Amino acid sequence: MKKKGLDYLIVYLGCFIQAFAITCILKPNNLTVGGITGLSLTIGKIISINYTYLYYFICLLILFAAKTFLGNKEAKKIILLSTTYPLILMIMNNFRFNFLSDTPDKLLICIYYGIFMGVGTGLVLKKGFSQGSSDTLSKVIQKKLFPFIGINQVMLCIDIFILLLSSFVFGKTAVLYAIIIQMVYSKSISVVLFGFGSSLVKVVIISDKKDEIEKFLVDKIHRRYSIGFLKGRYKEEKREKIISICSLREAMLIKDFISKIDVNAFINFVPIISAWGRDNGLEKLELDIE
Repeated sequence: MKKKGLDYLIVYLGCFIQAFAITCILKPNNLTVGGITGLSLTIGKIISINYTYLYYFICLLILFAAKTFLGNKEAKKIILLSTTYPLILMIMNNFRFNFLSDTPDKLLICIYYGIFMGVGTGLVLKKGFSQGSSDTLSKVIQKKLFPFIGINQVMLCIDIFILLLSSFVFGKTAVLYAIIIQMVYSKSISVVLFGFGSSLVKVVIISDKKDEIEKFLVDKIHRRYSIGFLKGRYKEEKREKIISICSLREAMLIKDFISKIDVNAFINFVPIISAWGRDNGLEKLELDIE
């Protein structure tokens, strides 16, 4: 129960950060973005209605569409935040505070918004929640209208359409700023989810000194490993390969050790996003939410 409570606390902290970014950075500086936020801001300006009401209405429509076309399982994933996050946005919108009132540089404002929004979204995604925004809408459209193209392409088309519509309200320059925002936003999400860089690598080793390398992995690096089999295309010779996951520092120690005992060895390091298991340095495998 404590862990579940902490998860919800982190998720709603992320929601408040997102709402802060929209109401205190994006809107006061007359900027726009893609997705449901940009659509709500654009339509709100066109018909002079509070954009938060439109945001809530669109989220409810997406929730209904998800239940109708994607089934109850998909609707359950988004029902919590698609009904509560718009309320947070409404509350935050009442403050009418410009966080960057002393910053005339639009580029800096875009960077600030992208970082805040990316961090907020990353906290939500890290705990396995979804807000039922343009990603869910893309699933519905893809399933009913364009099953022959990918969901990412549908999302891109939705964002392009919203930004084109926004250009008539916010101007063409605002669309270019929206592209900058998207780049910073995407990178910020990636940092929250995976860190500034990959801290783990998968190492693949092919060597005639297999026994010595295995002993080094176990005794010195304290890493478990697996043995795979391959066949060379040229000589069609069957070989064994050692496969393990370790830190970047450990990977360099392995490389240095092998270079001393077998200069003809093959070593391949591949950065990995994350790994779960019982080995040293890995995350414990567990269910984030029920």
